[in-house]
Amino acid sequence: MFSRIALVSTVAAFVGAASAQLTITTPSANLWWVGQSLNTLAWTCSSSPYQNFTVLLANSNPAVLSAPIAIIAVQYNYDCSETITQQQASQAPGTGYTIQLANTLNSTDVYTTSEPFEIKALGASYPASASPSATSSGSTAQSSGKTGGALSTYIPVGMSMAAAIALGLVVA
Repeated sequence: MFSRIALVSTVAAFVGAASAQLTITTPSANLWWVGQSLNTLAWTCSSSPYQNFTVLLANSNPAVLSAPIAIIAVQYNYDCSETITQQQASQAPGTGYTIQLANTLNSTDVYTTSEPFEIKALGASYPASASPSATSSGSTAQSSGKTGGALSTYIPVGMSMAAAIALGLVVA
């Protein structure tokens, strides 16, 4: 009887692990990045079987990027999103970029890849759907309305806007 229960729980754990997945939600085909600005990377952390991963930036055109480049060596899954600085990803504007989340010990072991997205030129506006009310991951990026810069608001998941303002995470 005990071995039957152990077998059923092992199979259930295996099926649960197989159905768990990691998906990049931002950037995407409709949620681009702006060059030389702060940009948001978000993923489905609650359904991910991985504790951490390396974040790579790739491009389908080898003339743009001959190989993926690491922009974050070790990113913890529980964060659910991360603000990418202009120092981390200062690539030229263009199309065909993707984000890859990979094994921290072997970057060729890619867990998931984003939809192809565009990096627009400095000063371009962020997509309308990246506004605070449209983002479910808890992080947002929007245009500041000033030329040559961008305002990026990062609010950790589970934190209210009031608490984020009190801690100085949001510039009002």
